[in-house]
Amino acid sequence: MTHGPRDRPRVALTFHGQGDPALARQLLTQAEKAGARVTVLAVGSWLDTHPDMARRVLDGGHDLGNHTQHHIDVNAMTEDEALAEIEACAGRLRRLTGSVGTWFRPSRTPHAAPAVLRAARRAGYPHVLSYDVDSLDFTSPGAAAVVRNVTGTVRAGSVVSLHFGYPDTAAALPLLLADLDRRGLSAVTTTELLS
Repeated sequence: MTHGPRDRPRVALTFHGQGDPALARQLLTQAEKAGARVTVLAVGSWLDTHPDMARRVLDGGHDLGNHTQHHIDVNAMTEDEALAEIEACAGRLRRLTGSVGTWFRPSRTPHAAPAVLRAARRAGYPHVLSYDVDSLDFTSPGAAAVVRNVTGTVRAGSVVSLHFGYPDTAAALPLLLADLDRRGLSAVTTTELLS
């Protein structure tokens, strides 16, 4: 799934969940102050180190999903290896929140290979989430470039790939949310986008 309906003025800002928890909290707070809700695809090993972040995401009204246990190239794995990576993160999510979450996003690739899609379904994820807008924030291009990378291609229904753990992203988010607001686009959870 790379985007939602193009006929409703909504977009989903999706974050790879790992990195400095202080930056993650800052991003979540910025979104909430702007009335935005986001989707966080958490890396299981990050939740092991920062278990409080799972509740912080959900308590803010955001979606929380699975981005594998170790954030390695899931498409290079066998189906059983991919299943183990997905289930390890799902187990952490279930233990911390009571749910495996709704969404799975494959690690180190925009699109899941067929074996990964099968593994995700076996792990309880009917939806595998991709994106149609890449902020390239993980390259640390500066806040202005992050904003440009998103605003240049975002449109109704877009799913935007962003990352926790990068100062450029935190600096860009208020500008990005203001631009979306000017365009009449609401930032909603992926669940809301696709409902």
